Amino acid sequence: MVDRFATAQSNAAIRRWSRFAVVTLAAMAVLTTDAVARQARPAPSVEAVAPRDAGEPIMAIVSIKSQQVTFYDADGWILRAPVSTGIKGRETPAGVFAVIEKDKDHHSTMYDDAWMPNMQRITWNGIALHGGPLPGYAASHGCVRMPYDFAEKLFDKTRIGMRVIISPIDAAPVDFSHKLLFQPNADAIAAAPARAEMAAREAADAANAADEAKKASAAATRETASLSVAMRKLDVARTRANAEVAYADKALANARTDRAKARAEELKQKAATKVADAESQLDADKSGAKAKLDAAVAAKDALKAAEAKKADTAKAATEAKLALEPVSVFISRATQKLYVRRDTHKPAPDGGGEVFDTSIEVPVTIRDPGKPIGTHIFTAMARKDQGLRWSAVTIDNGDNAKDALDRITIPQDLLDRLAATAVPRSSIIVSDEPLSRETNYRTEFVAVLNNQPQGGFITRRPTPDIDVAGVPSDDGFGFLFQPMNVRTGVTRRDGGQYYPQQGWPQMQPGWR
Repeated sequence: MVDRFATAQSNAAIRRWSRFAVVTLAAMAVLTTDAVARQARPAPSVEAVAPRDAGEPIMAIVSIKSQQVTFYDADGWILRAPVSTGIKGRETPAGVFAVIEKDKDHHSTMYDDAWMPNMQRITWNGIALHGGPLPGYAASHGCVRMPYDFAEKLFDKTRIGMRVIISPIDAAPVDFSHKLLFQPNADAIAAAPARAEMAAREAADAANAADEAKKASAAATRETASLSVAMRKLDVARTRANAEVAYADKALANARTDRAKARAEELKQKAATKVADAESQLDADKSGAKAKLDAAVAAKDALKAAEAKKADTAKAATEAKLALEPVSVFISRATQKLYVRRDTHKPAPDGGGEVFDTSIEVPVTIRDPGKPIGTHIFTAMARKDQGLRWSAVTIDNGDNAKDALDRITIPQDLLDRLAATAVPRSSIIVSDEPLSRETNYRTEFVAVLNNQPQGGFITRRPTPDIDVAGVPSDDGFGFLFQPMNVRTGVTRRDGGQYYPQQGWPQMQPGWR
């Protein structure tokens, strides 16, 4: 009995200790898991300001690995702050972007009117930099959250078109030089403003001449139209007069008395006079009609020539004006093409953002096209002597920056055309990737790394397509809206499929 009682006590104790052990082990597991999670998180970064006078930000680099954003001016980093990028399944896409819209007091149309203050949009399907809560790790649905005060102080310092690089690794610009990077011509740079002014005057004169030619052609057309109406009336009058002559002849043949014959003769005479008058007038009008018709044809030809000159001079004026702007070049191994963009600073016709020039798209030669080249961003940071000082940022595996440029051959005429007036903030991007379908007429280049998770990008409602011909323009930029053929069936080395370009997307302001 005592043994059974002792045994029961012992079993109860074992059970109590077992439950305690389970609880203890569970607690230890939680603590261990939490410790591992903390170890997996990047070391928290802090806001920092460079100990010098800062210039205008040229680029921002977001490190997904370190959960940090750093802004750079021509002389190096100027601002640094912690960020929160996208959570698992809603990852912020790594790639190359630019600021395309700014909204001081933005509210999301995707997430229950969530407040996203000091929003700087980088894609039209809703990826942006903005102020938000920072728990110390990735926590957004795809955007890049920055500290509220930091986002507010930064907002007025940036401009539309500022480069935004989202890197899966820690990356920073390094000084770089290469023969392929644009080095401007001092004479061309000096002459560019006067050339732009002269081209603008010539475009204005051509536009006025086209307006006058249009008026002259319209007047000539009205004259020929009124002449045609008058001739039709005379022809009708002659037909009626001939009918009266026929009627008088019949009355004369049937007359039985002298009085009847006299009346018929009188009718015939009057009708014959009407016929003669109508024919005389018709002959006169016909002789003048040829001169008027010839004048109308000449006026139409003059209008056609004036309209062509108007279009040519408008294009020349736009190109001369754009030559004063930074130029961005994107070279894609996927499509074997080179694309050129500049900000026209014209507001988009359908609201939100600015129009970017998309008029140049040419084939480019890349040696060993089946070999990865990586993703490299080369940026003209400032003037240097008579040329430009460049930097390089690499964010993807492949060649190093020098070897990547060594593999590329740009058509010399295009190189001469772009390099002559290149200015600071110009850039050349080389990538294995094609342009994302989020690239459209009111963005700079958008290219994502397809070997990196991008749930916060691909799970969003894509920007729908738009027929480029439907984009209105009445200020000489109509010729810029050319579709960019960046379709590709190339599969990336990691098996990720490139995004196809399916026409230009129609924006809806406020999407996000």
